[in-house]
Amino acid sequence: QVQLVESGGGLVQPGGSLRLSCAASGSLFRLYAMAWYRQAPGKQRELVADITSGGNTNYVSSVKGRFTISRDNAKNTVYLQMDSLKPEDTAVYYCKTQWSGRNYWGQGTQVTVSS
Repeated sequence: QVQLVESGGGLVQPGGSLRLSCAASGSLFRLYAMAWYRQAPGKQRELVADITSGGNTNYVSSVKGRFTISRDNAKNTVYLQMDSLKPEDTAVYYCKTQWSGRNYWGQGTQVTVSS
């Protein structure tokens, strides 16, 4: 069983920044690939960025150059630094991992980009 807890969401103006955090339970975090997803109202959940256990990263094209995913294995935490935020980035952001054939999701954190 893996528990994921996100934090760091909030209301920010266009052009602003936020850093999301996702803390994971357990002692095997360093072996997990981790991902951030988001779901806007009326839309399907989409992959935003992911990071392998070795630190390789991947981004959806709409956030490349603006978002950065990183991990701190000593803190069992994955981060999503979001810069140059746009109104279309407004969504609930979820942390996800997969282990032993099961998907684990956090509860989500709301990000609202609005003036």
